[in-house]
Amino acid sequence: MDFALSAEQTQIRQMVSEFVDEEIVPVAAEIDHEDEFPRDLIDEMADLGLLGMPFPEKYGGAGLDYHSYVIGLEEISRGSGGLGTVVAAHTSLAGNMLYEFGDERQKDEYLTPLAGGDDVGAFALSEAGAGSDVPAMETTAERDGDEYVLTGGKLWISNGSVADTVTVFAKTDPDAGNNGISSFIVRPEEDDGFVVEGTEEKLGDKGCPTAELRFDDLRLPEDRLLGEEGEGFVQALKTLNAGRITIAARGVGIARAAFDEAVSYANEREQFGRPIGEFQAIKHKLADMDTKIQAARMLMHRAADRKIRGEDYITEAAQAKLYASEVSREVANEGIQIHGGYGYTTDFPAERFYRDAKLNEIYEGTSEVLRNTIGDRLLED
Repeated sequence: MDFALSAEQTQIRQMVSEFVDEEIVPVAAEIDHEDEFPRDLIDEMADLGLLGMPFPEKYGGAGLDYHSYVIGLEEISRGSGGLGTVVAAHTSLAGNMLYEFGDERQKDEYLTPLAGGDDVGAFALSEAGAGSDVPAMETTAERDGDEYVLTGGKLWISNGSVADTVTVFAKTDPDAGNNGISSFIVRPEEDDGFVVEGTEEKLGDKGCPTAELRFDDLRLPEDRLLGEEGEGFVQALKTLNAGRITIAARGVGIARAAFDEAVSYANEREQFGRPIGEFQAIKHKLADMDTKIQAARMLMHRAADRKIRGEDYITEAAQAKLYASEVSREVANEGIQIHGGYGYTTDFPAERFYRDAKLNEIYEGTSEVLRNTIGDRLLED
């Protein structure tokens, strides 16, 4: 067991960290305030290879291992939680669906521009009545000759209003339960019947548009089917499992940002004639915050390591995501407490970190669902 980063991983962290400090941190408050998709920053990250980190170079990716990918995503999320979601949804969900389940033609045509950053990806699974309960979805894809007719809608889709490629899940056999769900490649600019109903006003995660989508008898050629009919439910579970590692990375990144800001404030803010960091109550808060961050990062890398080795990592990914999500909120909360009244204002970024952190406990598997997953697997053993 080696806890040290390799030379390449160290280089990746340094490169992304410098980019974040120079380009993202200075505009993070503006992104949060304006809540507009930061296309210029996305283009810059594409130029650095940050939108295809885990994909092979033959498909336009950077060919990095999963440790390097989550290191990069941690740093991006440290700068902006919204940008962390943009990259995670684009890469871990939309891109990974194409990489894992697409045929060679689909990878060449659709994954390559995603991995290279020319296109933006989205993953459309959730619906108003089908969040954690995936089989409750109502969107259908009815076969009509050599086409599928897609009808229905999706909700809470990250990148949904700006995506060039969307992987969409629909029922091809409504009576078959889990085995009746399939996945498809949708191109919003090319496919008539793709409608963006609007985007959500959210507590945090600003800069990443979360859209409601509608499909009005949208016709897809049969070569847009990913894998075989009926494989969509299993594809979704496998994709979300890997995605949970990246949400752990987002959580660690946000927690780091909240911690760094708290340390800086504790060293500068004076009360009773000395910096508040000299008081034991503040020292203990900082000690607990950093310890939790380090533990969350270890769980994240443990899950990534099992994925790289080709071992089962369902439990490890769930534990990493669960713990890092809750740690990010706890650390952000303590960051506000250390700032006192100032932490409750928008003059300091402490409150933004808290708003961004909360989402980690909700998307890609709520904390409650993850506890069920972990508990069920422990009992199986």
